[in-house]
Amino acid sequence: MTTGSPDDLLLRLHTAALSDMRTSRPKKLLRALRYQAEDLPERAHDLATEEAFTDALEGSGATDPLVEAWRRRLTDWDFVKDPAWSRAPERTADRRGDVYGLLDLSERTRKLLDTLVPVSRVEAPVVITDEFTPWYTPGAERGRPWYWESYRSCLEGKGWTPEAVASLDAASDAVVERLADPTQPTAYQSKGLVVGYVQSGKTANFAGVIAKAVDAGYRLVIVLGGTLNMLRAQTQRRLDMELVGRENILRGASEFESDYADDPAWSQGRFVSFGDLPSVLGGFDIVRLTTRDDDYQSLLQGITALEFEKQEPALPLHDPRNLHRSSARLMVVKKNKGVLTKLVQDLRKIKTPLSEIPVLIVDDESDEASVNTSNPTKTDADRTAINRKISELLRMLPRAQYVGYTATPFANVFVDPSDSEDIFPKDFIVSLPRPEGYMGARDFHDLDSPVPEEERTFANSNERAHVRDILVEGDGDDACLQRAMDMFVLTAAMKLYREDRGGLGDRYFQHHTMLIHESVRTDVHRELLGQVTRLWWNAGYMGPSGHERLRTLFETDVAPVSEVRAGGHAVPSSYEELATYVGPAVTRIGGDDKPIIVVNGDKDIETGQADFDKRSIWKILIGGQKLARGFTVEGLTVSYFRRRAGNASTLMQMGRWFGFREGYRDLVRLFLGRAETVGAKEIDLYAAFGAICLDEENFRTELRQYATMIDGRPQVTPDRVPPLVSQHLPWLKPTSPNKMYNARLVSVDSSGQWQEPTAYPTKAADLRHNTHLWAPVFDALPADLTSFSCHFPADGERPAVTHRFDAFVGRLAPAAFLALARDTRWGAPSQFAPHLAYLTEITEAATPLVDDWLVLAPQHAKRGARLKLGGSGRDLAWFGRDRRRHPLFGAISEPKHRGSALRIAGALADSGDPVTEGLVAPRRGVVILYPLVEPRHRSEITTDGRLAPEKIVTAFSFVAPSTARRADGKVLHFTTFDSSKEGTPIIDTR
Repeated sequence: MTTGSPDDLLLRLHTAALSDMRTSRPKKLLRALRYQAEDLPERAHDLATEEAFTDALEGSGATDPLVEAWRRRLTDWDFVKDPAWSRAPERTADRRGDVYGLLDLSERTRKLLDTLVPVSRVEAPVVITDEFTPWYTPGAERGRPWYWESYRSCLEGKGWTPEAVASLDAASDAVVERLADPTQPTAYQSKGLVVGYVQSGKTANFAGVIAKAVDAGYRLVIVLGGTLNMLRAQTQRRLDMELVGRENILRGASEFESDYADDPAWSQGRFVSFGDLPSVLGGFDIVRLTTRDDDYQSLLQGITALEFEKQEPALPLHDPRNLHRSSARLMVVKKNKGVLTKLVQDLRKIKTPLSEIPVLIVDDESDEASVNTSNPTKTDADRTAINRKISELLRMLPRAQYVGYTATPFANVFVDPSDSEDIFPKDFIVSLPRPEGYMGARDFHDLDSPVPEEERTFANSNERAHVRDILVEGDGDDACLQRAMDMFVLTAAMKLYREDRGGLGDRYFQHHTMLIHESVRTDVHRELLGQVTRLWWNAGYMGPSGHERLRTLFETDVAPVSEVRAGGHAVPSSYEELATYVGPAVTRIGGDDKPIIVVNGDKDIETGQADFDKRSIWKILIGGQKLARGFTVEGLTVSYFRRRAGNASTLMQMGRWFGFREGYRDLVRLFLGRAETVGAKEIDLYAAFGAICLDEENFRTELRQYATMIDGRPQVTPDRVPPLVSQHLPWLKPTSPNKMYNARLVSVDSSGQWQEPTAYPTKAADLRHNTHLWAPVFDALPADLTSFSCHFPADGERPAVTHRFDAFVGRLAPAAFLALARDTRWGAPSQFAPHLAYLTEITEAATPLVDDWLVLAPQHAKRGARLKLGGSGRDLAWFGRDRRRHPLFGAISEPKHRGSALRIAGALADSGDPVTEGLVAPRRGVVILYPLVEPRHRSEITTDGRLAPEKIVTAFSFVAPSTARRADGKVLHFTTFDSSKEGTPIIDTR
């Protein structure tokens, strides 16, 4: 497109018209175009027609500048929440229709725009909130739109799509609008929690929140940047680079005096720049109280740095006449008792009344160190050091708003909510959507895959594509480690190949790393360094033995995976085509004779060895805790993980292999220990990650389900999330043993949903009771098998698949199933209690909502794994399952059994199977039986299939009829033990 051409003029015309509508509703396009044409060359008047626009669209591609300009504006309008000009929900065809109507576009233009710029399907953030007073209105947002507009432009300049920017805009709005109005006369302290994904860009979200908060009037921002210097420095640099900007960093000093003078991004002009100090340009400055290299130090920049200037001394600082003319202060501090003590002491010395300062506290990785872990049952119990300092800050700053950010929220959710000085998110919980292009836990597992295990391939199985087993035979066995290192070299060569032959260009991959994580102990790191060093120098990568290993690995692993998962990126047709890049890859990694970096102390960052900001790093990293939380390991491609962890949050945070892998997603490999010895037990780390992933997915799914408003009011408030979560995770208990929840979950409406209780008993008497209880059901099953199938059409990247299985089929009357459910014994009765209450409701209502229950007893395709069950001792299939966390089993059912059951209960569309369709009834539920045998008892099954009843776990899943919904639309019902404490999550039981 040449300057002055009709195409260029049309783009200028539409850009001007759309820019004029950026902060307003859509307006009649033709009138807007004619108005803007007045300031453009005469030819622009001829282009100010809808016909010229549609003609241009017909010849445009999705990435043409004119289409991109419209994509940005349409996306903004699609995402905006509750605009005055549309009643339609955001991101819907109805909303887009309202936009087109206001623009007064013809049907032809609408169809062209829908084809080129389809309505975004990006998920919205899920918000669990208490009721709040709206104040962050479009008018307030436009009051001082300085740093948010700059930050938005920065993200667009980095290549963020309009959908990604709009999604961040909506998610940050969801947080800021629930903070207190910084200008209101009465102080209010809001506390919230934002739940993201590990390595998913939570920093971008809280940078957006900070930008909008300071624009709105928050004047002191305290970012608690983790417990490590390296994480604090990484966070400081990110905020300085993308939000604070060059002029606020320099404040009149020379470019070469900056603390970023040795940072390549500084000299390359990649830090945000305003052209002058914002205060000179009509905005307001941000004064940094910490730098990349220096944490908060008492009086370092003079106590006056914390003093807030007032234009109207007689008025409080929070009065708009003072607030919007005052500079903001920003500090990124480490969660360290000494550092926080200095901050508290200095705040007490300033002249500005602390009660007047609107403060935002952002707690990154808020489940680490911030939570009070002292034992409150002891009379002399004291808060843990960091929690005590955070509580002190909240107490002395009544206008402080606390927002925690984490990917592992359970610790925060179970903070004692009755403790007014603690960090329980009493006002809101925001669950961020999974970002586009993110590679997370689900991408390494086949959760709920419709593909039978025996049919899984590199194309349809994430596990087969990305996960490799570590099985070690004795201390001297390093074959798996060598294979992982070979994969690291091979993927390095693949990256160089893609830069050269795939059109990505030189240095597209600035970083290429492998992480070895076995322990937090430095002595183990030293041993590993010796082992990895020996393997590297003896690997023979430049010789025939090394090339032979790499060839085999390429042909059996890299090539077949990349062939189906490269996403359009270049893949060599043979190892010979790749081999010329192996030498340069080895040189890039070990050419300085230092192929390995041990990161077990901040000095490794401070010396620049592992500082991704200062240099390109192609290395093997050996690390422990320093690399286990928050810190981003750039370019991570191969992970070798054997370390065990004692709880879900710790294990999930160690997943440094999660993140964005643009250009090399298919090359990512995770080597995981499948048989790690922990005491007397053998642990499968992959299975442990899978269980945690399911817990977190279910947590987010439940939040999404319960976030729906009923009659304009929230059906779940944050104080009711702990008892909700504890139903799914009974092993997580409230912080204080002498407390209990004031709100208790009574009933869960699960109509049309697969429900799978997992908390079966461990006591022999209870197991025997359950086996005898369900024996008549097994006896009543007919002798003939029924074959089921359920067809799932292709959906996006998932291919079409048909699930098939055989089962014995019986029936239960509603009262009979309810009696069985009531009499079944549990290891954790609280898990099933809400479901039992729901089953009671739909069965015993004045007008029952269920007519009958179909009973399915799935059988294996092959004979074997048979037990004699029931009083008649008939042969039936048994299933081998393990308890993942006492007393919980992991997944019990098999995905292939679910489709037909869900269809019969009315929850899915036509299955394509006449047998399944013949059993569908409007008020029919389904019960699926799973006799389980745990590993320790499997050898005790006799040759004729007998096993003692106390060694059998009689498990079941169920799907209630999809029509069995409550009239009030509520999914959950709670009760409170003390009505005078409604809204108070817990009460004393002493």
